[in-house]
Amino acid sequence: MATRRDFLSSVLAASATIPALRNDGVQRVLKTVARVDGRSAEDVAEDEDFWLEIQQAFTLDRTLINLNNGGVCPSPRVVLQAMERYLELSNQAPVYHMWRLLEPDVEIVRRELAAEFGCDVEEMAITRNASEALEICQLGIEMQRGDEVLTTDQDYGRMLTTWNQRARREGIVINTVSFPDPPPSLQYLVDMFARALTPKTKVLHFCHITNLSGQIFPVREICRMARARGVQTIVDGAHAFAHFPFTYADLECDYYGTSLHKWLLAPIGTGFLFVRKERIASVWPLMPAAESMDGDIRKFEEIGTHPAANHNAIAEALAFHRGIGGARKAARLRFLRDRWMRALEGRPGVQLHTSFDPAQACGLANVGIDGVDPGALTNHLWQTKRIIVTPINHEACRGIRVTPNVYTTLRDVDVFLGAMEEVIADGSLVGGS
Repeated sequence: MATRRDFLSSVLAASATIPALRNDGVQRVLKTVARVDGRSAEDVAEDEDFWLEIQQAFTLDRTLINLNNGGVCPSPRVVLQAMERYLELSNQAPVYHMWRLLEPDVEIVRRELAAEFGCDVEEMAITRNASEALEICQLGIEMQRGDEVLTTDQDYGRMLTTWNQRARREGIVINTVSFPDPPPSLQYLVDMFARALTPKTKVLHFCHITNLSGQIFPVREICRMARARGVQTIVDGAHAFAHFPFTYADLECDYYGTSLHKWLLAPIGTGFLFVRKERIASVWPLMPAAESMDGDIRKFEEIGTHPAANHNAIAEALAFHRGIGGARKAARLRFLRDRWMRALEGRPGVQLHTSFDPAQACGLANVGIDGVDPGALTNHLWQTKRIIVTPINHEACRGIRVTPNVYTTLRDVDVFLGAMEEVIADGSLVGGS
């Protein structure tokens, strides 16, 4: 695996025309890299000099504070430039440059994603987002009228909509379970599903980490339990991949879908679908593929004409991610989260819907204030401080979702914390809408 020094050296070489990364900036980055080598992830998480260099890799609008990185993230400059290069080359003669020069390189991206995820390269399909990846499974798995799907009422809305359409159209049955945020324990989540499975359950669909409160599920324990009962498992990893470290060995699910324009910082419109090799042939693709491709993971990529630039630039995002290091990135995200969560913990009227336990949460968190409408709080933070968060109105975790990223500064977090403390002290938003 490449060291952080190798990574930053390559980024700097590729970015020689960028003033922010020239001359003394190069030496400053290299000195920072040398200084953090061998230190623990938790120690590096608090090293502002190191993270300042990472922050310089992005072109951002610093007139606002973006704490909604759970939706879609900006890519670092090296990724954006790669995509621009590929687009420009494609545009010169698309039928040759895009189809014959660039498109074949998706196999390199497939190989690197499979290596990062820890699966066979023939189990990795490149998609446009998590929704597409998951809907391939949801709509492609053979089911009969009366067959049951088990999921939760905190799964992503688009995925619930997909199951509900299939129920209306084909007569399958959708069962949902509820859980508190945060739950009493990880075992609580395993037992919750075990109790809800029936002899008619064919599919168990759940989030690796929920988009509402950031609750991480014990995926491997749940999947092993389901497999022992003959139930296929679909895991929604939209917010998990490159957010915190794991590989397929930690999951053991049948299907896994994620977006790469979230925590991997890849171009917008990128994702992947993992399908266990023995399952590929039995799943119908969203768009028809030739019968000869029945057992080929690439059948799920048969979507017609599409840009090669987006998926090829995933390779640059992977290099950036590996350079930082997954453990260091997760430690930094938890450090930023804890900075504001610890300050608000125990304050009258404050409801923290996210656990401090590293096994149950990472950078995505949810906080509510009694009597304060999440939408009104979201608008207030934007209008007064230009802070972007996401309102969550689910009964289990009514509040705002806060998601920093590696480019988020301590100043950003402290401005958010100060704004929240003002709302708590002022009380003017209580009862508002």
